[in-house]
Amino acid sequence: MKNRAAFIIPALALLFSLVIVLLGSPAALEAQSEPFFKGKTIRLVVGFTPGGFYDRWARVVARHLGKHIPGNPEFIVQNMPGAGSVVAANYVYGVAKPDGLTVGMPSANIYMDQLVGRDEVKFDVRRFHWIGTQDKRHLVFYMRSDTPYKSVGDIMKAKEPPKCGETGTTSSGYLLTRIVHEVLGGKLNMVMGYPGGAEVDLAVEKGEVVCRGMSIDPYFGREPFISWGKRGFVRLLLQTGSKRDARAPEIPTIYELMDQYKTPDINRRVVRVILAGAEFGSPIFAAPGTATERVKFLREAHAKSMKDPELIAEAKKGKMDMDPSTGEELQELTKDVMAQPREVVEQAKKITGM
Repeated sequence: MKNRAAFIIPALALLFSLVIVLLGSPAALEAQSEPFFKGKTIRLVVGFTPGGFYDRWARVVARHLGKHIPGNPEFIVQNMPGAGSVVAANYVYGVAKPDGLTVGMPSANIYMDQLVGRDEVKFDVRRFHWIGTQDKRHLVFYMRSDTPYKSVGDIMKAKEPPKCGETGTTSSGYLLTRIVHEVLGGKLNMVMGYPGGAEVDLAVEKGEVVCRGMSIDPYFGREPFISWGKRGFVRLLLQTGSKRDARAPEIPTIYELMDQYKTPDINRRVVRVILAGAEFGSPIFAAPGTATERVKFLREAHAKSMKDPELIAEAKKGKMDMDPSTGEELQELTKDVMAQPREVVEQAKKITGM
């Protein structure tokens, strides 16, 4: 009897250990999550109108992400423009159920509204569960060619400040125009409230406004900019990369201009914080309270989709340059940009007009 017990007890212990290992394996975790995701639909809430680059990225991702999630849920894109994507960020963060079935794609610079303490912000980006991004968002500043402004220096000397159009205070373009205005001294009048970038471009066509800051990739990759370039309708005045882009080798960088105009160190640091939005690209996040396991599967699916030949081919066809980052990388970036000393925050408030 003792010999039998001596055999059974270790055998049961071994069986128990195997069960624990199997339940913790990726295959077992997928099996556990499949009943939840299977047959479900995930909403990807975009903070801008259809047709812009955020919307285009959202629809490309939505067509491929689901096949990398256990249970293969469907994806739909919902546009929720307003206040430069603050409306969408507030909704996903605090209104939608945090069950992994609603995720958001806000502005790359959504962190800036929180950093400077804008009243309309009802979220904390440090609590976002970042899923990942597909691209980076270096910027350019364009001006209609039929204006007398051929350089930032011309804007600085202008008697009548040119009018620039923007969606809201979190848009990358708005922040770039504020840098031109406050850091470089190129006076600009801002016309705010356009629902999306496509509407700003239409306003430029109509002559309501004559300038805009925007991401460099769509400028070189889609209409109306391709046609504009062929007929010389607009010109570029600056770009924000650390070095000149090969597509615009004659256009000075913001860093060259800060050297030229002897920008103080504190303003240079603030500019670096503001332009950190380029690293966020077209970011996707889930709300705080989303189950850790579901966040894990969403992040893993995003990482896999960034290597998906079909997604890569679709992005290439659409002239959408890929430069992805993982959710974990965006989480660390958020910690860094939000951990600023008081003097940097105060100067950022001044530059952004808070």
